[in-house]
Amino acid sequence: MIFSYAESINKYGSKYLVNKAVKTGQLYKQESGIYSDKEYVPAIAVIASKYPDAIFTMNSAFYYYDLTDVIPEKFYLATDRDATKIADKRVVQIFEWKDLLELGLTSMEREECSIRIYSRERLLVELIRHKKKIPFDYYKELMRNYREIIYDLDIPAIEEYAYRVPKTSMIMETLRLEVL
Repeated sequence: MIFSYAESINKYGSKYLVNKAVKTGQLYKQESGIYSDKEYVPAIAVIASKYPDAIFTMNSAFYYYDLTDVIPEKFYLATDRDATKIADKRVVQIFEWKDLLELGLTSMEREECSIRIYSRERLLVELIRHKKKIPFDYYKELMRNYREIIYDLDIPAIEEYAYRVPKTSMIMETLRLEVL
C-alpha cells in the first residue's frame, strides 16, 4: 500500500518515527513524499498516488485498455487547465477544460492499484480530437482496434462526449467514416 507523507505521519505519529520505520524496513520511501509498506512498487502506483487529481489518458490509457501493444515511454495525464505544471520527467501533462476534465472518468485496477482513467468511449473521442498530433501508423492501429470492439462500446456516450468537446463536427464525421 502507498502512503503520502501526511498519511505516514498519521500512521506512525511523528516525522522521527516515520524516519525510524524507514531505517528499520517497516516503511519504504519510494520518492519524496511517497512511502509504501513494500520495497518495490510499480511506477504507475507511485504516479497515481503522487498526482491523485490527474486522469490517465491517451497513450497510457490506450495501452491499459489493450488497444495497442506499444508501451508508452511516459505516463499521459490529463489535468485541469488551471493546475500547476507537472515537472516530473516521466509524465506528459495534457491540460483540459474544467467542465470536460471528468467527462467519461472511470477507474481501473492496474498493477495492484486503482487508477483514474478515461473510458474507452471518451478515449475514442480524444483520439479523433488529437489525431494530427499522433503518428499516422499509431492512429490507424488504434482505429482498427476500435473498429473491432465497436459493438462493445456505448455509442450514445461517444456521441454525448463528441457534442461536449471542441471540434464536434470533425469528430462526428470521422466517427461516421472511420469507425461506425
